[in-house]
Amino acid sequence: MSNRYDVVIVGGGTAGLTVAARLRLARPDLTVALIEPSEKHYYQPLWTLVGAGVFDKSVTERAEADYVPAGVTWLRDRAVAFDPERKTVRTAALGDVGYEQLVVAPGIQLDWSKIDGLEGTLGRDGVVSNYRYDLVDSTWRALEGFEGGNAVFTFPSTPVKCAGAPQKIMYLADDHLRRRGLRGRSEVIWASAGASIFGVAHYAAPLRKVVERKGIDTRFRHDLVAVRAASREAVFRHLDDGSERVIRYDLLHVTPPQSAPDFVKQSPLASSAGWVDVDKYTLQHARYPDVWALGDASSLPTSRTGAAIRKQAPVLVENLVARAEGRAPTARYDGYSSCPLVTGYGSLILAEFDYDGRPMESFPFDQTIERYSMYAMKAYALPELYWNGMLRGRA
Repeated sequence: MSNRYDVVIVGGGTAGLTVAARLRLARPDLTVALIEPSEKHYYQPLWTLVGAGVFDKSVTERAEADYVPAGVTWLRDRAVAFDPERKTVRTAALGDVGYEQLVVAPGIQLDWSKIDGLEGTLGRDGVVSNYRYDLVDSTWRALEGFEGGNAVFTFPSTPVKCAGAPQKIMYLADDHLRRRGLRGRSEVIWASAGASIFGVAHYAAPLRKVVERKGIDTRFRHDLVAVRAASREAVFRHLDDGSERVIRYDLLHVTPPQSAPDFVKQSPLASSAGWVDVDKYTLQHARYPDVWALGDASSLPTSRTGAAIRKQAPVLVENLVARAEGRAPTARYDGYSSCPLVTGYGSLILAEFDYDGRPMESFPFDQTIERYSMYAMKAYALPELYWNGMLRGRA
């Protein structure tokens, strides 16, 4: 096969570009191809602050071409199927692409259609979301135009990318309503399919205090299943008893259900849950030793964040190179992930933890305390680290 490479990377998002950059630094002799259809690349962690009116969304968008490493062949196409027995990836337009080693990093799929009645009203009539570039500024427009009533923020029953993001915009909205003098005639409601405010106990305790201080109405085990735009009603299924619960909204921020992309779920690479089935320590596929995965579409049982990818990528590259050189993969990923939990304009709790929910904190102070310094780091330092360090393979 002429269209064959030493390494093929599916996906040019955070994970794919970081791996490509690190591979070029580690083994510049390897031929590497990146399969990615998008012409634009987005720094999605900043969308929370875009939705809260802090930044314009344009600052989160850059050209994909500027971050594809020199020496990497960019195949501007989308992957549609895998054949790990033949060691090929089927693409929509270019046909089969062969590999010796495959890295699967296509990101996560947003399943908007799983919520009845949602897609026709997204971005208008108070129904908003920070989970898509073309929608994120609708959140700020809705907050600016809000005059009181129920502001409802949802969290689905599926894994999601940046699991803290749905509550971050809620805390910012609360601050915004207080600044406008509207909080007294507003209800801020957290309607979440989860059983608690945060899955790591060390950080759940301070977040419960934030919720209590702000007077937020928490309704757990509530999974959004439908939106009735005409009557402004959000319909939830209670996960404990299956009953229907209806909450009227004036503003509804939706976090959509999410899953691995369909072409991953339908492939031989998928686990029973649909994710790319890899060892949680080495990132090597459970059945195909020349296949690797990291990031949002992988089966790694940790939070799906850019910070997690930053720790996964060096492990994957080291182990992939070892495999290519006939050595056993010995590098190990410990499940590190991080969630900078914005609790208001100018305040943030920095959560860092491993697979077992144990804190893995970077700073010599109590990170469960809300701090401006951590907020400034998220808003100004981390984007620079991302664009100039992580995507270049340097951080």
